[in-house]
Amino acid sequence: MYAALLADGRLYELLQRCDEDLAAEQRAAGCPICGAPLHSARYPRKPRGVVGRLSPEYQWRQSFCCAQRDCRKRVTPVSLRFLGRKVYVGAVVALISALRCGPTPARMRILEDLVGVSRRTLARWRRWWCEGLVDTPFWRVASGAVMPPVQRAELPAALLERFTGSARERLLALLRFIAPITSASATVHVS
Repeated sequence: MYAALLADGRLYELLQRCDEDLAAEQRAAGCPICGAPLHSARYPRKPRGVVGRLSPEYQWRQSFCCAQRDCRKRVTPVSLRFLGRKVYVGAVVALISALRCGPTPARMRILEDLVGVSRRTLARWRRWWCEGLVDTPFWRVASGAVMPPVQRAELPAALLERFTGSARERLLALLRFIAPITSASATVHVS
């Protein structure tokens, strides 16, 4: 089920549209310091782990710079595509890490071949979910909204299970939930 979702190009198009909407909200809000208009200051990314072809626009991370000469504050909106500085796209990191909690070794090999991720990278992702994420101020606040509480060792699979709907809807809900950690400068919060 998740392998099919990772191979669905429509998922990546949807995530790009979501990011464009979040960027438009951020830009409309203006500079968080002085309120001046924001100019585009997007930068290239080389997203890994995507099955199939992406549009050229997918490889750009939206970011803005204050138009006020004395301010020039950079603001990078939250993202559903990119988990901060990670090079693999967020959907891949979430789904492969969730499957790591319970798939058979054969299914895991298929997924590793599908997205080209090494076992060492998978181990780093597991550490990030079980240690890095849960040690953030974001998680200390946000985890209170998750009932019943999730166990560290079961992340992100247990978090995906807390959301309802199809696999795609649960993945989108998870990416929206953790979106605040994707940017330190964003002022728009995802609901």
